[in-house]
Amino acid sequence: MKIIDLSWILKDWIEYYPWDPKTEIKNVETIEQSWWNMKRLKINSHDWTHVNVPIHSKILWKTLDDYNINDFIWKSVLYKNLDDIKNWIGLIFDDIDISFGIAEKIVKIKPKFVWLSDKFEFNIEVEKYLLENDIISFERLINTDKLPKNFIFHWAPLKIEKWDGSPIRAYAII
Repeated sequence: MKIIDLSWILKDWIEYYPWDPKTEIKNVETIEQSWWNMKRLKINSHDWTHVNVPIHSKILWKTLDDYNINDFIWKSVLYKNLDDIKNWIGLIFDDIDISFGIAEKIVKIKPKFVWLSDKFEFNIEVEKYLLENDIISFERLINTDKLPKNFIFHWAPLKIEKWDGSPIRAYAII
């Protein structure tokens, strides 16, 4: 068994869009002050390696806490062509972006989820179309070039009530 880490490391220096609040990590306690080290994290739900769930683009739709922990471990395949899109199999895009034509096929077949490597950013119309059709999506995964064709994808979001997404820790078992 081999594990491939697919997550960016959280740091407080990155900014995705100028209109989004910047991630902030700061010390709130130190051993010298109070015998403990403790940090405070301010982060947006769609920063870093993260999951998007349907309420991100549609009012009164599935939130993060509507998903069961069993949804966080799933068989997955690396996308090379349209034949790789299978019902209830996770679909990973490493070296190609998701066009609207591919998104239409995804919605028709209903894979468990889709995700993009950190080489791409979702086209807004494609992302909305997938989410509004109940397709979970992931963004900014690294090391996707190290993945074999088939593997098991694991991801763990924070368990936050009514959220539209979450930074995640993601990895593959091969």
